[in-house]
Amino acid sequence: MTREEYHAQKERQRARQKRARETEKQTLEAAKGRMDIPFLLLTLLLTAIGLVMVFSASFPSAYYETGNPAYYFKRQAIFAVIGIASMFLVSKFTYQRWRGAAKILLGFSVFLLILVIIPHVGVTVNNATRWLGKQGVFTFQPSEIAKLGVVVYFADSISKKREKMLTWRYGVWPYMAILGIIAVLMMLEPHLSGTILIVGTGVVMMIVGGIRAWLVGLGLGGGFAAAFGYVKLVEAGRITYGSSRIAMWHDPWIDAGDEGYQMVQSLIAIGSGGLLGVGLGKSRQKFLYLPEEHNDCIFAIVCEELGLIGACVIMLIFALLIIRGFWIALHARDRFGSLLVVGIITHIALQTFLNIAVVSGLVPATGISLPFFSYGGTALALQLFEMGIVLSVSRQIPAPRNG
Repeated sequence: MTREEYHAQKERQRARQKRARETEKQTLEAAKGRMDIPFLLLTLLLTAIGLVMVFSASFPSAYYETGNPAYYFKRQAIFAVIGIASMFLVSKFTYQRWRGAAKILLGFSVFLLILVIIPHVGVTVNNATRWLGKQGVFTFQPSEIAKLGVVVYFADSISKKREKMLTWRYGVWPYMAILGIIAVLMMLEPHLSGTILIVGTGVVMMIVGGIRAWLVGLGLGGGFAAAFGYVKLVEAGRITYGSSRIAMWHDPWIDAGDEGYQMVQSLIAIGSGGLLGVGLGKSRQKFLYLPEEHNDCIFAIVCEELGLIGACVIMLIFALLIIRGFWIALHARDRFGSLLVVGIITHIALQTFLNIAVVSGLVPATGISLPFFSYGGTALALQLFEMGIVLSVSRQIPAPRNG
């Protein structure tokens, strides 16, 4: 190498380093921008309403089980404070730092999912082993961490590929393999609703990432065909898993005292609310009639106490949060931030839809919670943590050009 070539190479290296420093400086400056206030207010509003409804729905069972009518509310409020604090903290950091944690977070999620199915390690409730920890003290679902792990890893990986997403080798097989492994581990718990959420979120991120359009149609068609075939096989008696759920979905009144009890009580709660509801705190079904009244079935209590109008207002707030989230994704600074928000908002949207659909009898029961409302401290804290990531992305939205 000649002296001139050596100096030219050094000059190019210094120029690259200068550009990298300028880019990092711009990123840090952008991270100090103003967070999206509408999204923040909608998140805080849903959290506040959720806390009120947890207290209203849970005080009879809390008093019966613990002697303290505010037992569940206090625990949920503590995690809400932790979650809100983490939301504001996470929103202050530049979201690009999540790239470095993508593989670690995904690997840790898979490790926890393996850990939960090991005999005598996971916590079993209602014949499902979905939790880690000590029952009655502190438990959490690894599936909640797996949701975030899939979103962060997919966003990081897909954002680095453009034309490669059109190929099977780079754009389809690696992601389907990851989703397949997680789905198998979760179905061993079993956890059907969590599997649907994670796989659904991953597929949506692949679609947004740019896989071929005909693959999307093929996947949707295959999914509907598989669901239809599963229902028919259950009805024919060739598959026993989930058979009672399908039967109760068709008509819960055929066994209203046992298998269909929860759905019947949920429908009674919804119907009792009428247009305006019986009044906040005045539900009758929560007095040990409706199971999981402060958890999976809390929306039925919402309908009973606040009526059709109140339930529609809450669904509207959810819809506004989801729409605003996708608006942030469309205006994100880069492809990674856009995919990150798409993944988070998609799983919130899917979870909200599935919970309301299950409670109202639109789809078979799957045991799924309502974001920001259902009792579950770690789930609420993680949801608020994820909202912090969305707010972090919103801080770096480029300012509109004048003129």
